[in-house]
Amino acid sequence: MTQITGEMLIGDAAVRGTAATLHAFDPARGVALEPAFGGGDADEVDYACRLAQAAFDRFRALPLETRACFLETIAECVLALGDALIERAHEETALPLARLVGERARTVGQLRLFAAFVRDGRWLGATLDSAQPDRAPLPRADLRLQKIPLGPVAVFGASNFPLAFSVAGGDTASAFAAGCPVVVKAHPAHLGTSELVGRAIRDAVRVCGLPVGTFSLVLGAGIAIGEALVADPAIRAVGFTGSRAGGLALAGVAARRREPIPVYAEMSSVNPMFVLPHALAARGAAIARGFVESVTLGVGQFCTNPGLVVLPDGPDARAFIDAAVQALAEQGAQTMLTGGIAATYAQQVSARVAASGVRTLAHGIQNDARNAARPALFATTQQTFLADRQLQNEIFGPASLIVTCRDLDEMIALAEHLDGQLTATLHLDEDDTAHARRLLPTLERKAGRIVANGYPTGVEVAHAMVHGGPFPATSDARTTSVGTLAIERFLRPVCYQDLPAALLPDALRDGNPLGIARVVDGTLGTA
Repeated sequence: MTQITGEMLIGDAAVRGTAATLHAFDPARGVALEPAFGGGDADEVDYACRLAQAAFDRFRALPLETRACFLETIAECVLALGDALIERAHEETALPLARLVGERARTVGQLRLFAAFVRDGRWLGATLDSAQPDRAPLPRADLRLQKIPLGPVAVFGASNFPLAFSVAGGDTASAFAAGCPVVVKAHPAHLGTSELVGRAIRDAVRVCGLPVGTFSLVLGAGIAIGEALVADPAIRAVGFTGSRAGGLALAGVAARRREPIPVYAEMSSVNPMFVLPHALAARGAAIARGFVESVTLGVGQFCTNPGLVVLPDGPDARAFIDAAVQALAEQGAQTMLTGGIAATYAQQVSARVAASGVRTLAHGIQNDARNAARPALFATTQQTFLADRQLQNEIFGPASLIVTCRDLDEMIALAEHLDGQLTATLHLDEDDTAHARRLLPTLERKAGRIVANGYPTGVEVAHAMVHGGPFPATSDARTTSVGTLAIERFLRPVCYQDLPAALLPDALRDGNPLGIARVVDGTLGTA
């Protein structure tokens, strides 16, 4: 069984940092977990980044099949950790064992999905424009394009998904799929989980015979080590999931570099849910109960948690509110991921209780659980919401705000007032189609994913998924951190003009030796 030693994993070496002594904590018991971890500093970051830079050209030049097998081997090595991984993640997060088993399956599934996608080759964007030497008035050169990886990528583990958005999560999987070495900065709350998964990746690097700098795992106290990682000249892009303050801080470091780099940060979203009149009248109580289940799922610690509901005012809205109040009042307080997250949640709920023009509708059942979050539900009017921009700030936890509007025009005005979102949800019946058609253009501009007659807290890992959105949901609305389109973040196009055949990449050679989809003289095929 893989042991947790408290060391960083830099290339093929296990390194004990001396800059700080760190412990993971069990949030349900409030106790430090063994072993102690040695935090690193800028020297260890520099070492990991130099190894990644040295590995880059060798790693990206490997056959696509080798890269795909590497991703599949990581999946197998993660599974081979067995119950030890689930038990340690449970100790460090208080997340239910069943939830963590499901999250491991998602982590393994996205690695395998990217392996299949790598083999497919369409992401290379291979495009060939044949030479036209006799074209008048000027001839055209032979032009061929493919996408190549950016270079080493820094990935920051997320607090709320210790597996699927962490060491071997979507950012790492998509960066490896693109051909980029990865340096992960472990989340301080998941030190043991991170080391276990890091060792699984390192085992996969060894089994597949890859350069030692293909993967490294660093950790440290405070923000200095993360800033050093983003500032290192070897790093060419950053993947981050976390708070708006954290994402903006890293983006600032990246922008101040001599050569700025992209930071793909997923930050904050309230994920508004719009309930249209006919749906509200026909099944408002059922929608309300489903909404409360979504708000309280996982103690509300999802970036797609529906923190805002918009309703047309009237008797049907009052019935919706009554059903939501009853459902939420039956929900008990549950332990959050860390003591700091629980304290911030309590502060934010207290501020919402004190906000002018906001009614407290219900709280869940209080209990004596350590670091527990008690669900909370609030209500206000459209006019109050528009007048107080603080009301659209995300509360990370099981809390939501219901806003009533006098008519559809007020609902549209509210939507226009919103910041960028990961999701927007429409509950509608057929007779609501005309209303939805008026609202939809605004939602398209505001959100990366639009959900109909459902709830936003399930994010499928698939080709068509978009988990991104306009600022501040993410730092770049053109991208996604979930699904195969995530690979685009770590690629850039290169055009080869009149390059000799012997020097052309396999994807662009005559005869298409890779057998991938290509665009040749404007026609898509496998020629």
